[in-house]
Amino acid sequence: MNERQLRILRELGELGSVTAAAEALLMTPSAVSQQLRLLQRAIPVPLTERAGRRLVLTDAGQALADAAAGVESALAHARHTIDAFLNEPDGPVSVAAFHSAAGAFFPLLLRDLAGPGSPRLALADEDVAQDRFPLLTRDYDLVLAHRLDPAPPWPRSVTATTLLREPLDVALPVDHPLAAKRRLTPHDVADKPWITVHDGFPLLATIEAIATAANRRLDIVHRVNEFTVVAEAVAAGGGLALMPRWTTRPHPALTLKPLSGVHARRHIDVLHRPERAARGAVRTVLAALRRAAATVRDRDTASASPSGPRHGPAGAGEDPALPPGLRRHATARPSSRTRTRRPR
Repeated sequence: MNERQLRILRELGELGSVTAAAEALLMTPSAVSQQLRLLQRAIPVPLTERAGRRLVLTDAGQALADAAAGVESALAHARHTIDAFLNEPDGPVSVAAFHSAAGAFFPLLLRDLAGPGSPRLALADEDVAQDRFPLLTRDYDLVLAHRLDPAPPWPRSVTATTLLREPLDVALPVDHPLAAKRRLTPHDVADKPWITVHDGFPLLATIEAIATAANRRLDIVHRVNEFTVVAEAVAAGGGLALMPRWTTRPHPALTLKPLSGVHARRHIDVLHRPERAARGAVRTVLAALRRAAATVRDRDTASASPSGPRHGPAGAGEDPALPPGLRRHATARPSSRTRTRRPR
């Protein structure tokens, strides 16, 4: 039993013949008869009977035809409800992001969508390994995720839009001997202690690429995912670290230096299940995320000056018009040439 069959039964009862019902429904009489036979198979009592040369409804058929009117009304109301939900401009939209993206994007989203009639945001931070981001699209409308460039694409079950291709720089104290250099190489940094992320998180592959390019194991002394904590540890002399150029907050005791010899860049992507974008409110937030990404990128470019990068003082010769290290990166294959210092 389906909506179409009930509609045919209702028209037959109102118009009194298969031919008239077929004309009203823009069907052939044989197609009408076939659908009536399929409907009859689902009902244990006869729905139609012959009255001379005409096919008419039985009492059971008329009762079902009367109920069909209620079914059509309920379905029309359901469609209207769905249409209203899909086109509701101020509907709820849930957004999840890893920590550094949340710090950069959430304030911009909240300001951009603060006016009346804007989507109602529900924001959450989710610090997960790279392969777990697609699973978060079950629970959130939009998920900000990151992966290294190059890296395997996200699974085809989610739609991915790249918001930023963000350089990864080496963070070091402003008074570090390497701070005078304009840019660094893997050989410059491979013999220093390192602070890096936990296993399974995207930046670790770049750490391994540095080890490969320098042909030596790196001395990993601390594992911390939160960049605000990493910044404080670097400033305190705990080691060098890779930090995103655009989405981390400036720290007065740090400087960021571009890295040559490895491909040090990450994608920040927004993931969602394809059906989520059917809602107008979700599309509004997607557009706001793209605007926020442009603001994050342009704000960093605008803050560049002859005195150096936005974290701490600069080395000589910095280009004031372009973030350093943005144009040229070489690629090194990741390896397992890292070791973690064991506690003593």
